[in-house]
Amino acid sequence: MSAKWKIIIATVLVAAVGGGIYGGIRYRQGKAEKVQTARIATQDVVSQVTATGEIRPLNYINIGANAQGRITELLVQEGERVNRGQILAKLESVQPRAQLTAQQASASSTEAEAAAQESAVRAASDTMESAEATVGRVQAQLEQARQDFDRAKQLFDAKLVSKQEFDSRKSAYDVAVASVKEAEAALSRAQAQQRQAAASLSASQRRIAAAKAEVTRIQDLVERTYAISPLDGMVTNLPVKVGEIVVPGIQNSAASLIMTIADMSVITAEVKVDETDIINVQLGQTADISIEAFPDRTFKGKVIEIGNTAILRSSGLASSQSQISSDEAKDFKVVVAMDEPPPTIRPGLSCTVKIVTAKKEKVLALPLQALASRTKGDLRKREGKQDDKPPADPKEAAELKKELQGVFVVKDGKSTFVEVTTGVTGTTEIEVVSGLKEGDEVITGPYRSLRTLRNETRVEVDNKKPGQDGAGS
Repeated sequence: MSAKWKIIIATVLVAAVGGGIYGGIRYRQGKAEKVQTARIATQDVVSQVTATGEIRPLNYINIGANAQGRITELLVQEGERVNRGQILAKLESVQPRAQLTAQQASASSTEAEAAAQESAVRAASDTMESAEATVGRVQAQLEQARQDFDRAKQLFDAKLVSKQEFDSRKSAYDVAVASVKEAEAALSRAQAQQRQAAASLSASQRRIAAAKAEVTRIQDLVERTYAISPLDGMVTNLPVKVGEIVVPGIQNSAASLIMTIADMSVITAEVKVDETDIINVQLGQTADISIEAFPDRTFKGKVIEIGNTAILRSSGLASSQSQISSDEAKDFKVVVAMDEPPPTIRPGLSCTVKIVTAKKEKVLALPLQALASRTKGDLRKREGKQDDKPPADPKEAAELKKELQGVFVVKDGKSTFVEVTTGVTGTTEIEVVSGLKEGDEVITGPYRSLRTLRNETRVEVDNKKPGQDGAGS
């Protein structure tokens, strides 16, 4: 055999042996897992709670019927602005108005009687004053007659005046006594008349008060046939027409609702937040509001109200009002006030609200999909190797079942599990508090591979987008 062929055969044998050795090594190492990766970088992380709902004014009132009757006038139209105290609609009021007219006439008659009684009281008072003056005058005359009689008696006893003079003085004294008694009797009659007139006046005044109260009651019945605006606002709902009959209802039933008045000065987005997110929502937090009717605009707002009662998602009722205990998902009402609502906004528009619950600026962050959890026992298993016997110590066995949160970092072509501590969770990323540094390459997918990936497994990074070939075309 020639030297040339010997060289060729030796070369082939060496290549075969080398290929066999390389193949054996590759076989023992196993096929590399193709993975997708991302680099840890510094960025802003914003945590948001997203909820849907509708646009509503902060203050709105459903105007219901206070009396049963047919609508005779509607003085406003839907979309019209109204003022507080303005009459919005009228119901038929023939009977209460007739009652009011009759009662007003009765009250006027009672007032006239009271006026006559006042005149009688004044006249009785004047008569009583005159009688009192007469009593005073005759009492003075009595005193003068008594003094004259006493002097005449002394002189008569001294034989200084005649019997005729003495009898004259005595007669004058007796007349004065009788005059006093007569004047006092007249005074008593005048006082009795004055008390009677005062009592009649008091009764008339009480009748006036009762008549006025009845007028007020019937006036209220008449006013109940008016629908009056309690605030400045806009008519946002007008479901009735002239001629329809309305009745007083309970909780704004359809048969009693006349219209809705809304204060459009403060517009809110009222949304329902899932029970798992409500603990992160606080008063004063900012929010972005997207309204379907304004697809190209985003509005700013602030949380002004957080409900404390859970609302059943299926029925929309508060859980405390439900007759049946339910384990279904619940929501909580959150009200967000819009900073600058557009003039053309309307209540009832659908909206989506993103409430900013936390924000960190310029912090290390990693993609959410990179997070994985493994037990300590899983981390002891390596590709192609596994402990067959579980630990005999129960504490050690329990420790091996403890789950750790972390990520797989690519080091020297292998996946290395690194435990991390996280902070604020954003929409697609999460803050890294400890465990990683900027520039670390973490495995983000594929999701199925990441679920089963083991520690220190050989990996091959493939970050090409779908449709790209090896040349990147």
